[in-house]
Amino acid sequence: MSTARSIEDVEKLLADERYVADRDLAVTIFLALKLEKPLFLEGEAGVGKTEVAKVLAAGLGRRLIRLQCYEGLDVGHALYEWNYAKQILHIRLAESRAKADDGSGAGVEREIFSPSFLIKRPLLQAIEDDEGEPAVLLIDEIDRADEEFEAFLLEILSDFQVTVPEIGTFTAKRRPIVVLTSNRTREVHDALKRRCLYYWIDYPSVEREASIVTSKVPGVDERLAREASAYVAALRTEPFFKVPGIAETIDWAAALVALGKTSLDERTVAETIGCVLKYQEDVRRARETNASARFEQSRRAARA
Repeated sequence: MSTARSIEDVEKLLADERYVADRDLAVTIFLALKLEKPLFLEGEAGVGKTEVAKVLAAGLGRRLIRLQCYEGLDVGHALYEWNYAKQILHIRLAESRAKADDGSGAGVEREIFSPSFLIKRPLLQAIEDDEGEPAVLLIDEIDRADEEFEAFLLEILSDFQVTVPEIGTFTAKRRPIVVLTSNRTREVHDALKRRCLYYWIDYPSVEREASIVTSKVPGVDERLAREASAYVAALRTEPFFKVPGIAETIDWAAALVALGKTSLDERTVAETIGCVLKYQEDVRRARETNASARFEQSRRAARA
């Protein structure tokens, strides 16, 4: 387990977990940890935002609690809900034994709204987590959630407490490390960003992406890593429906290694382009439009 008492500690933590990052990201992470403020990471899909939370959890030896956001996400799925099936079963067992208090059922009602019937979802798990060091709470793709949920989240991030009417108030003894990510499919409200430290993660340079590939793909040739990274960088300059992220570059490099390749050639690119592009229209365009020119451009960039 690493510590993060300085910027250099954060840089080492990231490096030990094979996360290749700029120093300014390490500075932002250090400040988020030091000031106990949420970290808001924004950028295109596949640039490594979610990985930051995973790396922090692994490097610091913390529990990772993930809340995956989506349209229609409500408080019940994010915070808590009651185990209705278990409650109904308990009521029926109590009725069968005729043990309801005073015949009114008040005793049974108190029992079924107790902590043993409470299903804790990610937000409440992170708030009530008092075993060892605070957890890392990943709120992933907050831009996919509705604005109503975003507004609710403001209260949680301000006080790190929540009230369950039937039980009482849960308050975090120590604030969890909070990482929020956004692919910017919509603008997140300024009020939420103001509560966080902000960092934009961009696509890396060819050199940095090649370093990422080398660290993530066992046995990959350095030349192949540079050529694959340069080719993907070239794809990102074209109007594809969905441009590839770093994760696709890593997957592609792993596939090329599995094929025994140490460098790119046009035929291999055409045969394996589905590792990089995930829509039929994009695959067709990559194979039929500017394929040779794009390949030569990537070769030159890899040698630069």
